Amino acid sequence: MKTKHYRAAGGVVLDPHGRVLLIERDVERGGKTVREVRLPKGHIDEGETDEQAAMRETCEESGYCALEIAADLGEHRSEYDFKNKHYIRDERYFLMRLTSSESRGPDVDPDSEEALFSVKWARDLADAARLLTYDGEKLFAARAAQVLSAQQ
Repeated sequence: MKTKHYRAAGGVVLDPHGRVLLIERDVERGGKTVREVRLPKGHIDEGETDEQAAMRETCEESGYCALEIAADLGEHRSEYDFKNKHYIRDERYFLMRLTSSESRGPDVDPDSEEALFSVKWARDLADAARLLTYDGEKLFAARAAQVLSAQQ
């Protein structure tokens, strides 16, 4: 099985009320339709910093682009098999704050799996951790909660 290694960046985004921006979609995995609830993130393009990629990907996938980075939440490696390939993804997330509630709508290829995403708001970071599908992303919701707790 071939291995593909790549880096990705994204955001744990809070609005002024402490709600957490999530994205959700139904996708086919292993012949079954599965509901995924995710944090916005994506590939880091050539020449981009992790911060730039996180801001761009969050904007593209959610439509919310008025963002500021509040803290670096670090990295985590995830590995998975998909369509006869083994993927190794190093993910870096940032705690972000929404500076405007205006959304321009997602900006993704209409034929991509990303086009299936819709925005979902969690009540707070604990609710986000409960709703998120993948353990790696739950880890970043917990890290965001730790950062916010340390700032108080």
